[in-house]
Amino acid sequence: MIGDDGEQLGVMPTFEAQRLAESKMLDLVEVSPKAVPPVCRIMDYGKFKYEQSKKTAQARKHATVIEIKEIKFRPKTDDHDFDFKVRHIRRFLEEGNKVRLVIAFRGREIVHPETGKAVLDRVVRVTSDMAHVEQMPLMEGRRMLMVVSPRAAFRPVSAPAPMTPRPAAALGQVGAPSGVGDLRPAAPAAPAPAATPAAK
Repeated sequence: MIGDDGEQLGVMPTFEAQRLAESKMLDLVEVSPKAVPPVCRIMDYGKFKYEQSKKTAQARKHATVIEIKEIKFRPKTDDHDFDFKVRHIRRFLEEGNKVRLVIAFRGREIVHPETGKAVLDRVVRVTSDMAHVEQMPLMEGRRMLMVVSPRAAFRPVSAPAPMTPRPAAALGQVGAPSGVGDLRPAAPAAPAPAATPAAK
């Protein structure tokens, strides 16, 4: 049994633990149901659920959001410009984002799509250590598009969601903690049997 201030109160019958929680106008919550005996804690369960919902919302807020960045090339992109854009692609991939590669054709360049495909193949080669092709090259009007995404090793890991309380199960005795599991309100204890007068 753990008090509302974190003090270890030792092993006690369930009805005594519930009476102690009621005297403090708090709840008796089971924190380690698989322990023998089960472990409970006195707390404000409504306040606990509110704080857990805030933590869940905060975790969602800081979760990784994958964006699709776009980098444009020309069929005759020079080496300096190519290297500059590849550095941006690698940075986007390191951040866990996908990258849409666009080859923009002008005038009669459109009759030689293989020149644009060669540029895309070159990008794939120089980023093969951290990216894989998610969408193969395709034509869209006067543009050739391809999408690359980061390999699993380069994707940021999202923070795990906090545990969610579940409905309570019946308790036997309340003991000292041996770990922390799901939090759930303790079930009411059965009333003590009335004393039977001895026969004369």
